[in-house]
Amino acid sequence: MPGPSPGLHRALLGLWTALGLGLLSLSAVTQEPFWADLQPRVALVERGGSLWLNCSTNCPRPERGGLETSLRRNGTQRGLRWLARQLVDIREPETQPVCFFRCARRTLQARGLIRTFQRPDRVELVPLPAWQPVGENFTLSCRVPGAGPRGSLTLTLLRGPQELIRRSFAGEPPRARGAVLTATVLARREDHGANFSCRAELDLRPHGLGLFENTSAPRELRTFTLPPEPPRLTAPRLLEVGSEGPVSCVLDGLFPVSEAGVYLALGDQRLSPNVTLEGDALMVTTTATASAEQEGARQLVCNVTLGGESRETRENLTVYSFPEPHLTLSEPNAPEGTIVTVTCAAETQALVTLDGIPAAAPGQPAQLQLNATENDDRRGFFCDATLEVDGETLSKNRSVELRVLYAPRLDDSDCPRSWTWPEGPEQTLRCDARGNPQPSVHCTRPDGGAVLALGLLGPVTRALAGTYRCTATNDQGQAVKDVTLTVEYAPALDSVGCPERITWLEGTEASLSCVAHGVPSPNVSCVRFGGAEVIEGLMRVAREHAGTYRCEATNARGSAAKNVAVTVEYGPRFEEVSCPSNWTWVEGSGRLFSCEVAGKPQPSVECVGSGGTSEGMLLPLAPPDPGSRAPRIPSDLAPGTYICNATNRHGSMVKMVTVSAESPPQMDESTCPSHQSWLEGAEAAALACSARGRPSPQVSCSREGAPRPQRLRVSREDAGTYRCLATNAHGTDARMITVGVEYRPVVAELAASPPGGVRPGGNFTLTCRAEAWPPAQISWRAPPGALNIGLSSNNSTLSVAGAMGSHGGEYECAATNAHGRHTRRITVRVAGPWLWVAVGGAAGGAALLAAGAGLAFYVQSTACKKGEYNVQEAESSGEAVCLNGAGAGAGRDAGAEGGSEAAGTSEVPAGGEVFAIQLTSA
Repeated sequence: MPGPSPGLHRALLGLWTALGLGLLSLSAVTQEPFWADLQPRVALVERGGSLWLNCSTNCPRPERGGLETSLRRNGTQRGLRWLARQLVDIREPETQPVCFFRCARRTLQARGLIRTFQRPDRVELVPLPAWQPVGENFTLSCRVPGAGPRGSLTLTLLRGPQELIRRSFAGEPPRARGAVLTATVLARREDHGANFSCRAELDLRPHGLGLFENTSAPRELRTFTLPPEPPRLTAPRLLEVGSEGPVSCVLDGLFPVSEAGVYLALGDQRLSPNVTLEGDALMVTTTATASAEQEGARQLVCNVTLGGESRETRENLTVYSFPEPHLTLSEPNAPEGTIVTVTCAAETQALVTLDGIPAAAPGQPAQLQLNATENDDRRGFFCDATLEVDGETLSKNRSVELRVLYAPRLDDSDCPRSWTWPEGPEQTLRCDARGNPQPSVHCTRPDGGAVLALGLLGPVTRALAGTYRCTATNDQGQAVKDVTLTVEYAPALDSVGCPERITWLEGTEASLSCVAHGVPSPNVSCVRFGGAEVIEGLMRVAREHAGTYRCEATNARGSAAKNVAVTVEYGPRFEEVSCPSNWTWVEGSGRLFSCEVAGKPQPSVECVGSGGTSEGMLLPLAPPDPGSRAPRIPSDLAPGTYICNATNRHGSMVKMVTVSAESPPQMDESTCPSHQSWLEGAEAAALACSARGRPSPQVSCSREGAPRPQRLRVSREDAGTYRCLATNAHGTDARMITVGVEYRPVVAELAASPPGGVRPGGNFTLTCRAEAWPPAQISWRAPPGALNIGLSSNNSTLSVAGAMGSHGGEYECAATNAHGRHTRRITVRVAGPWLWVAVGGAAGGAALLAAGAGLAFYVQSTACKKGEYNVQEAESSGEAVCLNGAGAGAGRDAGAEGGSEAAGTSEVPAGGEVFAIQLTSA
């Protein structure tokens, strides 16, 4: 037997609760009224379900009790003051059970209320129309039979998840069951294919139960639009038997266009359509094939159906028969040089034309002949036939190709002489040859190396680059051609073609030739850092070109970049500022010649003397680096011209440097003698005093003590002590000079002793005193024939012992020094018998005068012709006089004096010219 149901448990629980409360209140029984109770008082049970009812009382001893209801019972349990009964298969919408007890002659009652509910298990949506035109209304109807109570029911009409209409049936009678919801909806394009449904909700949550929902099966709505216009039918007006013609049928404004049905037919032959949908347009294309049975007029029908409605279009079409013409070649594959006949003919009464040349009449063939050449290979011949059908001229043609057999030809268009490919990607090499039959072509390197795989796809590498010999061969012969394959690849800059460091020589023409490897030959451009100008072409190298350049190589396959450091070297170059052409060495200064030479690498410099005192001598140079060890400083340096030679690996340069040695003034005996002489009467001049030193010192002399008066000519008073001072830029030097004044000789005294005449055999002395500086030399002239004449040591005294007649006559004393010569005469008479003396003296004087005059004229003429001159005496006019020999003769007036000579002595004027032979002591 099954255990008690949950309802029974609840009833028993209520019973025990009531008993407990009754026991607690026994003491007050007499004070409280008795009652009957029914639990649950109000119950909501699902239709067909069961329920336990508990009937109880507080009467201590009820006489009897029970439960009255029209519902079926399944079991009862009793106690003293309670009973529990199960009601099953409850179907009444509403029933009121009564619980009663008999107590103290009274009947106690408790009335309950039991209502049933039914879930919306059946939700039905009335079926929709098969097709609904867009823009027209249709009805949605939803039925929920038996569900209730209706007051707790809500129905909703849905389009997909969208709620269209929602209605609650609240307020309906409790016993009402089932519900219907109807709505009118306008059909739209977007409703096509939409699912419509009905949702029923039974909300019993206010009664302690849940929400019961159910939804009807969806109904799909199909909407459509079919325009009133018929479809547009396009087809040929004429269709040849056995041929096909395109047929198209188009109708716009269909919805849904994919649901439209199409029927195409030619006469009674249905055509297979090819449907294309574009938006709302339906395009139907097909091919109509005409058979011989259909020859004649036929109708072409296009019918479009959608939503149970249709639109139709009909067009007329004529089927005709027109076979193609026949075009034949007498030799389809003709060797070169063969005669070929071409024939064009038609089966019907059509007019044929062969390559534009018509036949003589309809139904007759057209022909032509040709000598086949290479140019005729694959030549097409065109045969055209025209036929008039149903008022329209139809044309048919046929072509044929002539094949001419000839040896291979390798044209540049099909087998280029050069290929250019990028390195890396796969390529297909093609070298096609013309020829019939088709030649076979293979390409190999002339040296028997690699073979090109013609027509095959393969990777391209640099190793493939080169020249290949391609040979085409067929039955008619062969052709040979050399082709070049160039493989292009991105540039690369290595140290060989583009070194990181480049050295240029100044003055040469150079270019920043950064050679990049790459095919095609890369374009290399170099830009100096910090600049924008591209260095291009040859340029005359200058020092400012040194620096760092950014070289970039670019070709169609990529680019590469590299930094290049450019160093500009140059040969030695002298600058006047750093290596002067003239240098002055100051004795004792300790300075060295600085000759810094520009050049890279740094030149070595050597200066060697050339000529003069500096010949072969090295000029010590100051080191270019102050920290370097300097050569020994010379104490003496030879001035002159030095050749400085600067040398580095780019050459040498020579510069002439004139070195002058300067020194402070210095005077010594050689340049400024301490004793000097002037010539009296000469023009006043400075002292002959100079000083060594460079630059040449300025020498000034002044007399010590009283200053020297300004005179035009030298006087003896100018003698004295002078102080000479030499000055230049490097110092001074002083020297004391003693000046003596020299003058010409003057015979101051010429005297005879004894004075007067001299007796024969007597002695006499002539004394000659001269004034001169430097002291004069004395010379004498005696009469001719005078012998035994004695002279003193300085010739100042002439003495005669034992005078004879030959000693009588004129004596001349001459004083001579470096500045001139002066003479004086004196006559010495030797006494004897007067007659002898007179006659002899006269005759001898005449002869002597004649001889002397002739000799004097001869000597003077000869001497003057020979150019012999002497300085005239102090009293003379200053002109040069002629002199022959060391002695002096008498003047032009001597003959007169001699001729008039008297006893005693007489002086000849000193100004007369003397031409004689000087007498000197032996």
